Amino acid sequence: MSDGKPMDIRLFVTDLDGTLLPTGKDVPQGNIEAVRRAVAAGVTVTIATGRMYRAALPVAQALGVDVPIITYNGALIKSVSGEVYDENYVPEDVVRDLIDFAHEHGWYVQTYSDDELYFAEHTEKAIAYERAQVLEGHTVGWDGLKAHTEKVAKVLVISDNGDQTNERIEIINKAFQGRAKAVRSNPEYAEVVYPGVSKASALKKLAAKLGIPIEHVMAIGDANNDLLMLQAAGHSVAMGNALPEVKAACEFTVGNCLDGGFAEAIERFVLHERS
Repeated sequence: MSDGKPMDIRLFVTDLDGTLLPTGKDVPQGNIEAVRRAVAAGVTVTIATGRMYRAALPVAQALGVDVPIITYNGALIKSVSGEVYDENYVPEDVVRDLIDFAHEHGWYVQTYSDDELYFAEHTEKAIAYERAQVLEGHTVGWDGLKAHTEKVAKVLVISDNGDQTNERIEIINKAFQGRAKAVRSNPEYAEVVYPGVSKASALKKLAAKLGIPIEHVMAIGDANNDLLMLQAAGHSVAMGNALPEVKAACEFTVGNCLDGGFAEAIERFVLHERS
């Protein structure tokens, strides 16, 4: 918590969807300007997202920074210019078992192998995901999914609603305890990663690699998969559109994503331009 003195933030880590940007890859101009002013002031600004690296890269490029970005919910830390800082993939046998498990349960599932997107069938869920992430995947059938198990940073199960997602997360975590871990990133998404992988673990590794003490790190987010990251950072900010449990866990709250909440956070807590 702040002791009344201006915070000395040296690393500012932001979630993407619902925080830095509303949809797709177009960053609001006000957010771009806020980031560039923070960078000019000597602050490292980076992103931490559940998105694949290929989908997060255009956003980082729009910000005009070449820094390590945290992708796949912490499984891969890689710079805009391509330098890999850390990687944690789901073992290939676990990926195959997850695919079989989803197939047996009649669930929609997609995988990410070596930063390529794969799904069994090009369903409405696949099409909606491609549209939202502004990229194209590969339709390969169920056997094809099991043929692409190398360098899988995460497996994504997409549900019809939040209750279904929560139920599936519970089922996955019970069936794959110690082998994989499922976490909810939005109402329909159950993201399955290697145990111990999270935005929080990646944030700690990145701060250490950059030589920045955790008390000089601020994180901002809105969803369940941001919670551990927000708790791990020295200072935390919840978006106005954040879930109640996220707001409860954070030191500060700002405006909604659509109303400039991200830029407000930088101006208030990094640049100290607002009271």
